[in-house]
Amino acid sequence: MKLCRFLTSQRETRMGLISAENQVLDLSDAGVNTLTFLLEAENPLEQIENLFRESLTRFSLDQIQLLSPVERQEVWAAGVTYLRSKKARMEESNFNANAYDRVYGAQRPEIFFKSLPEKVVGPGQPVGIRTDSQWNVPEPELALVINSHGAIVGYTIGNDMSSRDIEGENLLYLPQAKIYHRSCAVGPCILVDSTETVARTWTITLQIYRGCGIIFEGQTTVNQIKRGFEELVSYLYRSQIFPHGAILLTGTGIVPEDNFTLQPDDKVRIEVNGIGVLENTVTMV
Repeated sequence: MKLCRFLTSQRETRMGLISAENQVLDLSDAGVNTLTFLLEAENPLEQIENLFRESLTRFSLDQIQLLSPVERQEVWAAGVTYLRSKKARMEESNFNANAYDRVYGAQRPEIFFKSLPEKVVGPGQPVGIRTDSQWNVPEPELALVINSHGAIVGYTIGNDMSSRDIEGENLLYLPQAKIYHRSCAVGPCILVDSTETVARTWTITLQIYRGCGIIFEGQTTVNQIKRGFEELVSYLYRSQIFPHGAILLTGTGIVPEDNFTLQPDDKVRIEVNGIGVLENTVTMV
């Protein structure tokens, strides 16, 4: 089952459930006005199944605008969880490249803050590349949706936009390379009835369009993530509180060649075959 947030033609933000027929059932009709209400429920899947049986207003996807399925949750990210990511980070770094090699094999993963909820970009909204960077790439990732108690309650798609030249210049510049206006996209929905075992069968595909054609295409599998999902969440929640839950990006296994950089008006299309498609155009910020 797929939960979503959407905007009606009257510009009202509503909660929805995407059916197998790609119709959106308006959960707000049943008094459900926030994702947090469902994700924090003792048995969220049972709650959703009960709502599904009710008579709810239905919309087709072309009647509404999907919003990012992030309300009050902070977005964090795990780094260097794929072997491909480790190699790319080592290649881009002018100094201390061995730090990426060491963290890939270390007991403690790399966990870093990515975005406040109000700065997260939704489906169809522009993602940004920095004006002071010459080497910008998307990072397509599976995202874990976690409740306030540290339980994984769903899965979605994330794009961890990154300025590789800034990060490569100095490890201490990581926040500037990762955290800026329009640097994080999440969507289009939250899949709530799955498990890590199933998720590890999924494929992540990245396509970047420029003009009328594809200028980059790459693919990886979720099963290439080295660390277990519960392991990553346990480190995120150590000595931390998340009253509204959190979104955790799990790292990228798709890295364009070193001579590639995004340009304004490029379109980034990320597909996770178990969840859906997240598309965003690129703008300068």
